[in-house]
Amino acid sequence: MDDFPSAQLEALAPLLAAFDTTAYTGHITRAAEGLGVPQSSLSRRLRAVEKAVGVQLFHPVGRGIALTPAGRELFERTRGLVRALDDAISAVRGNADPESGLVRFGFPLTLGPVSIPSMLAEFHASAPRIRLHLVQAHGEGLANLIRDGQLDLAVMIPSPTDLPAQVLGQQRIHLYVPRQHRLATCDTVHLADLRDEAFIANPPTYHLRRLLDSWCTEAGFTPNVAFEITEFETLRSLVAHGLGVALLPEPETPHPGLHRVRLSSPRDRTIGLVSSNHRPTPVVARLHDYIAHHAMAHIGARRPPRHHTLEL
Repeated sequence: MDDFPSAQLEALAPLLAAFDTTAYTGHITRAAEGLGVPQSSLSRRLRAVEKAVGVQLFHPVGRGIALTPAGRELFERTRGLVRALDDAISAVRGNADPESGLVRFGFPLTLGPVSIPSMLAEFHASAPRIRLHLVQAHGEGLANLIRDGQLDLAVMIPSPTDLPAQVLGQQRIHLYVPRQHRLATCDTVHLADLRDEAFIANPPTYHLRRLLDSWCTEAGFTPNVAFEITEFETLRSLVAHGLGVALLPEPETPHPGLHRVRLSSPRDRTIGLVSSNHRPTPVVARLHDYIAHHAMAHIGARRPPRHHTLEL
């Protein structure tokens, strides 16, 4: 089979609705009424179909018309396609409806138990018919899903440079140690003081791991990463069990086995609301505007002097 449609198909495709409706009703007048076009226009379309196919498809029967054997074969082969196309168009239009459409929304692994669910719950209260398909992944994974068209919108930390993004705020990074650790009594700590510590961190593909490596390099050492793990709650549990320390955002729910120590030089990550390069549907634009307008209130905002921090 050729990779491209034939010239006959290119000519026939816009006319298939006229052929399908007329074949189904067996009557020019009823078919024209169903399509909302004059009978003369429908007749011209049917003649164009026959010209494109190269055979007669209809013949008169009483006050109506009937399919010829060739017309019946064409109808049997195409009616499923026409119905499927009609269903696809209806689904796409329905998904774009700002009152009842679908949004494919992603958010990072450092969010979830509190901030995003509470924000989406309030959005749902204002737009109960909108459906949300949710995906949670690390930053580059979310970016690839948006680039591939599998997500419409995502909160990301940080935003990729090749996609449209609106800054929502900053995420502060702290040192977390087990409560019995020697640094647990400190208010602040210099990164250089951590050169002899074992770290628990994400794999190198994660943005937070890349920050750990670069910040430690700036402080004059290479971090000793004893454990690598993708799941943040398990990472925190490993720290609580005394297997290492970690640089992390503040958890949304307190962890009883952890102690937070501020870094002497505050370290932050930018939080962005990222969308695709394509024009958003009305329903995607509605969720985008909601998040942009409500982020500070619904995603745990903190406002230190001259600096605001979203704790995600």
